[in-house]
Amino acid sequence: MSYVNNLKMFVRVYELGSMSAAARDQRTSPAVSSARISELEKHLGVRLFNRTTRSLQPTENGRLFYEGARKVLDAIDEAEAAVVDATQNPRGSVFVAAPLGVGRRFIAPLVPAFKDEYPQIDVRLRLSDRVVDVVAEGLDLAFHLGILEDSTLKVRQVAECPRILCAAPGYVTRRGNPVDGAALVRDRHECLNLRFPGAKEFQWTLQTPEGLRRFEITGPFESDDGDVLTGWALSGRGIVMKPIFEVADHLRSGALVPVATATPPLPAQLSCLSQHRRFRDPKIRLFVEFIVTRIKADLGAQVAGLALA
Repeated sequence: MSYVNNLKMFVRVYELGSMSAAARDQRTSPAVSSARISELEKHLGVRLFNRTTRSLQPTENGRLFYEGARKVLDAIDEAEAAVVDATQNPRGSVFVAAPLGVGRRFIAPLVPAFKDEYPQIDVRLRLSDRVVDVVAEGLDLAFHLGILEDSTLKVRQVAECPRILCAAPGYVTRRGNPVDGAALVRDRHECLNLRFPGAKEFQWTLQTPEGLRRFEITGPFESDDGDVLTGWALSGRGIVMKPIFEVADHLRSGALVPVATATPPLPAQLSCLSQHRRFRDPKIRLFVEFIVTRIKADLGAQVAGLALA
């Protein structure tokens, strides 16, 4: 398997553009990463990367070899998956990414139960509100909450998540309750923004009597962590747009109240993304079915519970 491991390391170095990043991804050291690439280059008799102290770039031979190496590793994955399918004994690791709110509230609590049912499958869960690159980051699955742009990935729709604009009663007392999105902009309300490196110009898309409209809101605070925004909203620092499931308890208690109700946000779509070839792997299909079925039930119960409160 040493040659296969060398191939895996080469592919990850190529995709991540860094020996150290690939080493972290493969759970080894940069020295091992460099040694595996050197061993592969010696075997092939060509240089695969041009290395300097500041950068690492694939050579033309490296670019050609990547395409073939990727196909070889895909074929091995499919062959292993076929054997696992035949034996009904799935094993291995599933690498999953999810937004913080979804991951903390729904996925993380379900992982131990999944492990109990499938003890030979390990789950590697990464939580972040930034947009992840499923291919470049070596993920099997990524849950996405929001409006999904065109994607070459396999997309499974999980659930529609109603969203709400809300603020603390203290904020409403201090600044007033805006009737709609136009009032948000006109009165320069303090809006709490979810932003991360690479994010596009921030706007809120709201439903108006004339149809969907984007409002360019402003505010003194922004963060790449949705739970931080909720905390700021609870302390009276501004208006936040949140999926209802993330703030349901605060709405029930009155710690947060709806605002701008004449122009509600579009619901956020919770989706599960994967590479087409990875979704054929039995352990990935099992994880998706296990998690998605329970998320749908949990989301439905939370929203229904709020409506009845």
